[in-house]
Amino acid sequence: MKPKILIIDDEKPIQRLLEIALRANGYHTIEAFNAKEGLIQVLTSNPQLILLDLGLPDMNGEAFLHKLREWSNLPVLILSSHDNEEMKIMLLENGADDYITKPFSSGELIARIKATLRRVEAQNNSCSIIESENLTLDIHNHTIHLNEEELKCTPKEFELLKLLMKHKGKVLTYNWLLKEIWGVGYQQEIHYLRIFVKQLRQKIEPNPSRPSRIRTETSIGYRFIG
Repeated sequence: MKPKILIIDDEKPIQRLLEIALRANGYHTIEAFNAKEGLIQVLTSNPQLILLDLGLPDMNGEAFLHKLREWSNLPVLILSSHDNEEMKIMLLENGADDYITKPFSSGELIARIKATLRRVEAQNNSCSIIESENLTLDIHNHTIHLNEEELKCTPKEFELLKLLMKHKGKVLTYNWLLKEIWGVGYQQEIHYLRIFVKQLRQKIEPNPSRPSRIRTETSIGYRFIG
């Protein structure tokens, strides 16, 4: 099954042309016409890649990237009419995965998308082991070890800890965590997270009343600090 591509562009004719090119090559497409809609679609529609126009009405591309990179490593391919080397370097250093200058052919666009997705898949396959101090999580074997002793965890506990460890140091929002672990429609069930975070802390922290790995709740979510 081909990945879903989120197109964030405020020009409907451009949106339409991109949709035609992508769907002709078997991709599914999702639309957003400004940065706010784009961030909502990332949370609710689970795309595999973003095509991002820089000239959005409510937020520039650099600001969108900064906000997205606070909690997501989703690949972003910039679409821009500006062929400025300094801008390209700045955006690539601040979280963009690729930059393509308008006008471009549909063939070049599809090739860039395929190359980006291949890089992401290779990185994901090479990162099956996640470590933090004396805690080790093996994604392929679905195991967790603390001080070399295997911990017994439920599938939901495993998925929650995996997300927290993969995004160590970042604040992950309640909505995003709930959507990633339980699916769309559970974004308001914050008590689910509180229960599972409490269970995880009891298993991985020497003193759960004084958290050393999963920080207690911020105003918007959780952070893993192991």
